[in-house]
Amino acid sequence: MPETTRRADRLPGNRYGNRPTMKDVAARAGVGLKTVSRVVNGEPGVTPDTERRVQEAIEALGFRRNDSARVLRKGRTASIGLVLEDLADPFYGPLSRAVEEVARAHGALLINGSSAEDPEREQELALALCARRVDGLVVIPAGDDHRYLEPEIRAGVATVFVDRPAGRIDADVVLSDNYGGARGGVAHLIAHGHRRIGFIGDMPRIHTAAERLRGYRAAMEDAGIAVEERWMSLGATNPERVRRATQEMLSGADPVTAIFAGNNRVTVTVIRVLAEQSRPVALVGFDDIELADLLQPGVTVVAQDAAALGRTAAERLFRQLDGTLLAPERIELPTRLITRGSGELPPAV
Repeated sequence: MPETTRRADRLPGNRYGNRPTMKDVAARAGVGLKTVSRVVNGEPGVTPDTERRVQEAIEALGFRRNDSARVLRKGRTASIGLVLEDLADPFYGPLSRAVEEVARAHGALLINGSSAEDPEREQELALALCARRVDGLVVIPAGDDHRYLEPEIRAGVATVFVDRPAGRIDADVVLSDNYGGARGGVAHLIAHGHRRIGFIGDMPRIHTAAERLRGYRAAMEDAGIAVEERWMSLGATNPERVRRATQEMLSGADPVTAIFAGNNRVTVTVIRVLAEQSRPVALVGFDDIELADLLQPGVTVVAQDAAALGRTAAERLFRQLDGTLLAPERIELPTRLITRGSGELPPAV
């Protein structure tokens, strides 16, 4: 058989990885490098006919401006990083989109990744983004020690934490009122006659889970209700753990008559368990969920404004980059109770 023809010999144009340069554009258009630079960067001093020839050469060659060279000259990459907990979690969709829209309005590219709730992976991802010279970071923290970012912040990387505060450093943070929202949601159940109310939340080391538990306890204390340990369950939000916790709360001589679910993933599993029960059990969830209004009854929730969290964090990031912010601040956004029926069910007789 004849020797295999190399791909570069068979295909026209440059080989993969060998991109056309401004020198190639200049040669094709018959102009100098400075003229190509002016056209590429939108600078004046080029005649319409020359600009047309350069643009035709750019299109024919598939030339793209090398922003890495601009970084070396200007020290800014026009890119920011977003470190999320879980890209698959519906809560982070509108948050990420809001950050991206603000970045786009400032002419910046958004690069994001997921920590999978692993502090080591969070650190690895954040530092990898810094190594790629992002101008700033928006971080939803998985860990509780962010001193590893201090050298990056001192070097000028703007940093804002969102949904949870930074650990062991002073930095901008944008949060929801987790404590107040949970307190109001549990108080709503109490107002509808419930006294035995269960709380199922996320891992206790997570700021949002701890704050929502604190709100639950405060509402019960306000009503003079002594909380029993068996009414509270914190841990991983996988369906198996949540299902088991829910079933335990609903069993025994004095089962709970209502449940406060600590986040959207918990709420979904609790709904599945309640659908198997012969008696009605009231439910209020923290975070809204898709189709909550179409279930029977509709699901009452304490809703966060995820888009507002992302937008506020991104706007603060770019204010840092513009030099218009001074000391770091803690911003807390309100939540909203949406009543749809499940949280208004009375205790079963």
